[in-house]
Amino acid sequence: MSNDADVDPSTYEGLEDAEVSMRENDHGLHIADDEVTGVSSQGPTPETALENLAEAVKSYREATDDDPGDDWL
Repeated sequence: MSNDADVDPSTYEGLEDAEVSMRENDHGLHIADDEVTGVSSQGPTPETALENLAEAVKSYREATDDDPGDDWL
């Protein structure tokens, strides 16, 4: 993980094995990028950016899951 903050992405559910890079934009927002899925998120702190990224990656994986979930049909 490239990072200028002391935050460990592996402590967030869904990011345990993720390749995460962190950056800060010109406006002070922290941006977290998951290099594998291409999903990004942001927040006012590195922790918030990672929390948001974990949720976004979870949603991404649910949306791209090949299992239609209709086994009961």
